Amino acid sequence: MRVIRSIRMKNTCMNVTMKKLIYCLVLSSSFLTYSCHSQTTHKASNSTMEYNKLTPEEAYVILNKGTDRPFTGDYYKLKANGIYICRQCNAPLYNSKDKFDSECGWPSFDDEIKGAVTRVTDADGRRTEIICNNCKGHLGHVFLGEGFTSKQTRHCVNTSSLKFIADDTSTKLPEVIIKK
Repeated sequence: MRVIRSIRMKNTCMNVTMKKLIYCLVLSSSFLTYSCHSQTTHKASNSTMEYNKLTPEEAYVILNKGTDRPFTGDYYKLKANGIYICRQCNAPLYNSKDKFDSECGWPSFDDEIKGAVTRVTDADGRRTEIICNNCKGHLGHVFLGEGFTSKQTRHCVNTSSLKFIADDTSTKLPEVIIKK
């Protein structure tokens, strides 16, 4: 009888512990969802304009330095003429003439629009991150000396960080959202 009572008490304690654990997981999940949504639209400092609204996936890449899965984006195989702009602030980043197929699974460019991209050494010192010079959003990484093009440069860019504006459309480039 004591053994049965002891087992029931242990099961009860486990049930309470499991309930607490599930409650904590649900609570933290709600918090993460709220955090993602609260970060998707934010104001530029000292500006009355807001950056473009981002999906949770875009926010993960642009704001949290995440990475798209390879071979999943809309732009890694795109060959149309046009310009690639920052999804968060509309700043022009890359011309289609500088895009090439590196078969790495992400859009690759061997040059950026002058002054559009900033290079920052990653915390581990092994790679060089590229960020939008205007809004400081994460774009991807740059690699040198790989031999893909004569410029020996590959900007490996997340599709989630870009928006493409084709030359053959009547779509005007959207206004760049800048800090004042």
